[in-house]
Amino acid sequence: MCLAIPGKILEIEHKEGSCLGRVQFGGISRMVSLDFVPEAVAGDYVMVHVGFAISRVDAEEAERTYKVLTEMGALQEEFPEIEVPSSNS
Repeated sequence: MCLAIPGKILEIEHKEGSCLGRVQFGGISRMVSLDFVPEAVAGDYVMVHVGFAISRVDAEEAERTYKVLTEMGALQEEFPEIEVPSSNS
């Protein structure tokens, strides 16, 4: 299953004509393309699909989406290195 995952932009850099950002997802961060969201700035939340930020979202929407994906177990599939708390705790 392919999903867009919400993440927070930590920093932005321009390289070889592309805009890249270090985006944090839970406890990890990855470099993603920000070319589809040129208005995004550090501190914004974006939805990321296969390495591309495809839209900006507000912090509340990002949190709600992250929670639903966690409950579905979808984050574990996408980011096996993220420790997802069990629903029994």
